[in-house]
Amino acid sequence: MNPLRIGVVHSRFNEEICQALLVSARAELTRAGAKAEFVAVAGALEIPLALQWMAQSGRFDALVAIGAVIRGDTYHFEVVANESARGIMEVALESGLPVANAVLTTDDEAQALARKGKGGEAVRVALEMARLRQELAAQWR
Repeated sequence: MNPLRIGVVHSRFNEEICQALLVSARAELTRAGAKAEFVAVAGALEIPLALQWMAQSGRFDALVAIGAVIRGDTYHFEVVANESARGIMEVALESGLPVANAVLTTDDEAQALARKGKGGEAVRVALEMARLRQELAAQWR
């Protein structure tokens, strides 16, 4: 069987946190023997569109979104957190492709860094859902 193909879109905003998430994601991809392609975007609001382009390419079995939205003093946190999550889910539902969401939404950087393993966790979820999709497709033939 061919290795699963995973597309990863990651934000450059909050770079230290996103790099830590990417380290855990890459480690999990290597452990699982999956093939991966990575695309960097400016911030969390740009992630859904890049995911959509990747989904439309037909090259991937699943996708992963990686980013960090940290609460500030304005309402902007809620807008970015909610709309990026909505957009990520919309890509999954419209494309039928599994999309694992590792866009952290935390009160501060310390909380985000404490969750750096979420990148690897998102990869595990994406792989699990890609396998389930394959199993169901074979079962329903």
